Amino acid sequence: MGRIRWLLFDVGGVLERVDDDEWPVRFGERWAARVGLTPEELDRRIAAAALPDSSIRSGVEEEYWSGFGAAIGADAAMLAEIRSDFWDAYCGTANEALLGEARSLVGEVGLAILSNSGDGAREEEERRYGFSRVFDPILYSHETGVNKPDPRAFGIALEAMGADAAEVLFLDDRQDNIEAAQALGIRAHLHRDDAATLQVIRDAVGTRDTLGGAL
Repeated sequence: MGRIRWLLFDVGGVLERVDDDEWPVRFGERWAARVGLTPEELDRRIAAAALPDSSIRSGVEEEYWSGFGAAIGADAAMLAEIRSDFWDAYCGTANEALLGEARSLVGEVGLAILSNSGDGAREEEERRYGFSRVFDPILYSHETGVNKPDPRAFGIALEAMGADAAEVLFLDDRQDNIEAAQALGIRAHLHRDDAATLQVIRDAVGTRDTLGGAL
């Protein structure tokens, strides 16, 4: 295959070290215990509160958290703790290898983000990691209104990048997202370890073969 023009990154599990299946469970367990509920009862209360879907809507963060706090009986101080803990868990820690590699490629290849997200993620991740200094466009589902693996999410990304599918290498840690991208003709790599992903990037972009990259 020829060289690509764009690298399109997922965030959670790729640019951030975080298990998106595990952390919501642990988050729910922590706060259920704090307010004297079982995790199952906490989940029932949140479901009954009919909170706005912040994964595909923007401008609803305050409404979401106000409803969350009311559903579990959290006062303002506790709700502030909950929100802070939520974003710490959500954002994880920087994957320094992949972020460093992306920074080294600024000006050599297009760098973009396509991420399922929650309203508020842009601000939280920018504060922690400064994504906008490296990636453009940054496409969050709560702003586009479409979650991966919906093919429309990838169509939005291709349009925003001004790219054909064959010109893009997409990096994600979920097989369903990889398959959705490949079905559209996008080259895609399932991220499992940094060394393999770095090599795939370098082969696709045509850069050096030595491993490294750090913040």
